[in-house]
Amino acid sequence: MPTSTESRCCQEVLKMELEALRSIYEGDDCFKEISPVSFQFRIGELEDTKAFILDITWPETYPETAPHISLDAFFNNRISAETKQVILSKLEEQVEVNLGTSMMYTLFEWAKENWEALMENHSATVTAVTLMPSSEAMTPATTGKKKERKDQLTKAQKRRIINRTDNKGELPRGWNWVDVIKVGELQPLSTLLLWSYWLINALFFLFVVSFLPALCCAPIPQHLSKTGGKDDD
Repeated sequence: MPTSTESRCCQEVLKMELEALRSIYEGDDCFKEISPVSFQFRIGELEDTKAFILDITWPETYPETAPHISLDAFFNNRISAETKQVILSKLEEQVEVNLGTSMMYTLFEWAKENWEALMENHSATVTAVTLMPSSEAMTPATTGKKKERKDQLTKAQKRRIINRTDNKGELPRGWNWVDVIKVGELQPLSTLLLWSYWLINALFFLFVVSFLPALCCAPIPQHLSKTGGKDDD
């Protein structure tokens, strides 16, 4: 059983990795969050017979404990049991290498990069039903509008987001600072600064108009007046 300190540390790591995954894969239809501890990731395009869906679930002590990985999604029915076993065994090897660290992004990207090798001996299994991704099977029909795909981060940006913890899984100083600000989010701040600038200028103008005439018309101090008289003599 994990201690309370270990449990809290794991929870913080889970929270950070979840936020990173949401940021990295926002608008990516290959990624689906089933729950805060359960995810699906599609490798390959929908129409490709070599495409498959990974189901990954985090246990309570993840990442110290390996995540549960399966290929049980209905979408994978066209893949033979032998090919599924190859995929799972290769992914388990990657899990062993990355155990104790946030590894979801690493696993997803590794599967994408090695997709052709994983499916090298694949031959599609013929079924009598029309195949569809499990994400479509689990959600009601929509209006047909494709979800708007937002700007995707580069691989380097994704790596910086996901690697917020060190090799020991500890959180670095300032981990909860806001480190990614989209350009659109800066617009309200720019507007506020512009209005502040004009307000300051308006107040300064009012000050000059109100007090400058009074300063100009103020009587000359007596000692200055006498000094001026002696100079004239």
